[in-house]
Amino acid sequence: MLCSWYRSHDDGRRFTLTLHVQPGAKCTEASGIHGDALKVKLAAPPIDGMANAALLKFLAEIFEVPLRRVTLKQGIKSRRKVVEIQQSAVRPEILLQ
Repeated sequence: MLCSWYRSHDDGRRFTLTLHVQPGAKCTEASGIHGDALKVKLAAPPIDGMANAALLKFLAEIFEVPLRRVTLKQGIKSRRKVVEIQQSAVRPEILLQ
């Protein structure tokens, strides 16, 4: 399946995700497609990196990897972020379920 919001690398165990993040939401969840990105609502506020930390923790839990395997590649101060997930057996489509 070809998706514009993620790319699979290597043996399919490394992914690059393009995300549109909405901090300050009631709960943390993936909430569908937003243009060419996946929209993720975060319960954390966009203060002092709290939203970025919450995003990385959320993705580590979903992809069943240690936090060190989730890297924010672009968008530290932006709603649009690019995140890399390494060594996960979980496919990105899980975020759409």
